[in-house]
Amino acid sequence: MRIAFVEIQNFRKLKSVRIDFSKDTTVLVGANNSGKTSAMVALNHFLIDQSTFTTNDFTLSGWATINSIGERWEKSGLRENWEVTELAEWSQVLPTLDIWLHAETFELYRVLHLLPSVEWTGGLLGVRLRFEPKLILDLYKEYILARNEAKNTLAEAKRIKQQKNPTASDDYLVSLWPKSMCEFLERRLRMFAIKAYKLDFTKVQGPQNGLARLQALAQDAAPMVDDPFKDLIRIDKIDAHRGFSNLTSRRFSDEEEEDSERMEKGKLSEQLRQYYKKHIDPSKVPDASDVDALEAIHLAQLQFDEKLKTGFKSKFEELEKLGYPGVTDPQLELSTRLKPVDGLNHPSALKFIVSREEKTAVSITLPEYYNGLGYQNLISMVFKLMSFRDHWMQVGKAGKQAHILSSQDKIEPLHMVLVEEPEAHLHVQVQQVFIRRAYDILRNHDSLRNSNLLCTQLIVSTHSSHIAHECDFGQLRYFRRRPAANGEVPISNVINLSEIFGTEDDTAKFVSRYIKATHCDLFFADAAIVVEGAAERMLVPHFIKEHYPELHQSYLSLLEIGGSHAFRFKNLLDHLGLVTLLITDIDSADPAGHHAGRQPKRGENLITSNSTLKKWIPKKEKIDELLTIKGDDKVATTDEFYSVRIAYQLSVPCTLKDGDAPQEAIANSFEDAFVYSNIDLLKGLTTEGVLLKRCCDVVQAATSVEQLNFDIYNLIAANGKLKGEFALDLLFLQDPKSLTIPFYIKEGLDWLHEKIKIKRKDDLNAAITATSTAIKDNGNNTTDGTAN
Repeated sequence: MRIAFVEIQNFRKLKSVRIDFSKDTTVLVGANNSGKTSAMVALNHFLIDQSTFTTNDFTLSGWATINSIGERWEKSGLRENWEVTELAEWSQVLPTLDIWLHAETFELYRVLHLLPSVEWTGGLLGVRLRFEPKLILDLYKEYILARNEAKNTLAEAKRIKQQKNPTASDDYLVSLWPKSMCEFLERRLRMFAIKAYKLDFTKVQGPQNGLARLQALAQDAAPMVDDPFKDLIRIDKIDAHRGFSNLTSRRFSDEEEEDSERMEKGKLSEQLRQYYKKHIDPSKVPDASDVDALEAIHLAQLQFDEKLKTGFKSKFEELEKLGYPGVTDPQLELSTRLKPVDGLNHPSALKFIVSREEKTAVSITLPEYYNGLGYQNLISMVFKLMSFRDHWMQVGKAGKQAHILSSQDKIEPLHMVLVEEPEAHLHVQVQQVFIRRAYDILRNHDSLRNSNLLCTQLIVSTHSSHIAHECDFGQLRYFRRRPAANGEVPISNVINLSEIFGTEDDTAKFVSRYIKATHCDLFFADAAIVVEGAAERMLVPHFIKEHYPELHQSYLSLLEIGGSHAFRFKNLLDHLGLVTLLITDIDSADPAGHHAGRQPKRGENLITSNSTLKKWIPKKEKIDELLTIKGDDKVATTDEFYSVRIAYQLSVPCTLKDGDAPQEAIANSFEDAFVYSNIDLLKGLTTEGVLLKRCCDVVQAATSVEQLNFDIYNLIAANGKLKGEFALDLLFLQDPKSLTIPFYIKEGLDWLHEKIKIKRKDDLNAAITATSTAIKDNGNNTTDGTAN
């Protein structure tokens, strides 16, 4: 048994998404604010602790609908015969989590209570968890009463105000709680609870346009009475905030150690104590191997009691001289009660060995809080994983207690572990070690290693490209941000990357190997720039830094891919929906010479040898056509949120001397395009770079643009191996800001800059809308007699 997928609806920015779970490890990736955390929080709220729900967990775009329900209720007034038999008007905004299990027929006895019909013969079984009103009639009545009380209070205040001063305005800027249903729910969300419903496995539908299609519940659907996942799923979680703090600036005296225990919450010592209590403590369900330890503790207790009697004897005798205790009063006596775990109840229970003297066997140790946060986090997470596993498998005392309390085997067939942002405080290498080993740790038990009956599923959310690099692409789920549209707030889609890389064709293999080797940061970027070669890879970031500060502040992923391979990334970029600029070369060639390179010219029936131009954008082959294509025709738009633009060399007006009429220059690669855009700079440039110096010489010797065209093309074609050095030499210029960006690259960066500005504007508008809504519905001027 395992979880095949979950579908989340109306939870924060997850309007309607499906997240497929792999059989072992599933890793949630995506740019900042893309919904990864929302998904982890949804799993926590629905499956672990429903008391953590707040009104902010409802998708913001649903608030207007919620308030409109309240307005309709208020207009209808409070009627004793008012009845509600279903939740149709609420269902479109209620937070929902559908969990789809995959079970085999031999597991029927475990899932019998989940079957919607007797037709099930193995496969999917679904349960809907919905956060909804406990009793809709009670919600209706309490809301109407609260609104009536608020209105009556204001009316009375206006009446009193008019009596005191008939000429004064009876308007009040202040409003009383609740002025809307959303504001009412902020204080009355206790009237909501999670209810579970069976789903029909015959009505499962795949996502459409990135949105999950959850099946509608029947109007007469009744919630399940018991917890549907009791004895089926065990869930454990490691939060992103793991409770560590740096205590190296604080020392504890012996007197302070007891008080300092409150500071130990979440630290390694506390984890060790908890593990000891559950699995090792000899005082719990002791067996023969525990008797010796218990005997030692008992003898120590007797010896300590005797020491206490001796130490306090004089104090008790002095007390008796005061007449108490008297003859008829009970005598005072001290008695200790030692527990095995007491030895771990102090801040220095766990220490790190700094060095060890072999001759004397003496170790130099430091308390745990003197070690780095990285090591503390790593040890803590690994220990928690081991604790989760051992508690699930009822290792040690926990197992003996379970069997005493019940004769039935209570080990759940499915163990789900949630880990949020394990990369916090960890170095790159440690991040990679953790994600490689985490699942193996959870399965490191004799009953788990080779068992198909007990399933472990690890769900990890991360911002780390290094963690993504260590995972198979079939384990990655990409959260794609979708900007606000049509008055909505930004939402997210979830892409199963196994759908892209799961095929065995050569393109999928090439893309997966390339991304895995170099660019897992693509999964966390705001936009992507694909460049042709080393020169562009080095200089384009420089152009952005010096001329596009807003782009420089964005998360851009720069991929260096030759023009013959860039088109292979189309499927991946289409799935990610990542705004992309393709900077490539026009690569002019002679069709009669088996695509041998030729200087680009008009009217000579030349073609491009660049596969990206021929197969992706603009799907043209002739040089004459490529040189006449306008800006909009260089953009491929999939939808209003995702587009790709191509940038390749264009004809530019060029003059060698002031006063000369401009003549057309057509570049074939980045280097000659740079020359045509920086003629004045190169005329007076002194450099030691081989290719750059030769270009300067050609510019200085040229007597016409036509000659310059010919000489520069042949120079670059003959010195292709020096292109990287050419770019480095440019970066070493005394004033790199003086470089003029080749026009075709500038045109592309201008387009990307506008796309990023629009995206940020959408995000900002959404934030302003959300804030305005919050202020309007839950405003600062709302009061019930006390200041908010």
